[in-house]
Amino acid sequence: MKGTSAGIVPIYENPIMNDMKSQGGRVEASREDLVRRYAAGDTSWKALRESGFEDYVAVLGLLGDLGLRPPIAPMDGPNVESRSRGRAIIRDALQTRT
Repeated sequence: MKGTSAGIVPIYENPIMNDMKSQGGRVEASREDLVRRYAAGDTSWKALRESGFEDYVAVLGLLGDLGLRPPIAPMDGPNVESRSRGRAIIRDALQTRT
């Protein structure tokens, strides 16, 4: 593989990326579908990780690119009080910063 003047190999010379590109965008479409299902609450972060997402920030970025928001867990179950307290703490901290 040839490098650039800075010694960095361009992404188009990466054989793994070339294989992904040769699939005609199916990989990206499948990632978008997974993220759409995640936003709808139909799949979990664990399932995304098992499908190749390694970084939650990448998931958040793709959600933003697609105009979607992360799912919000329903406020039920044994930890509702602690979740409510945590949300109140974050809300207060954000209000004091503005």
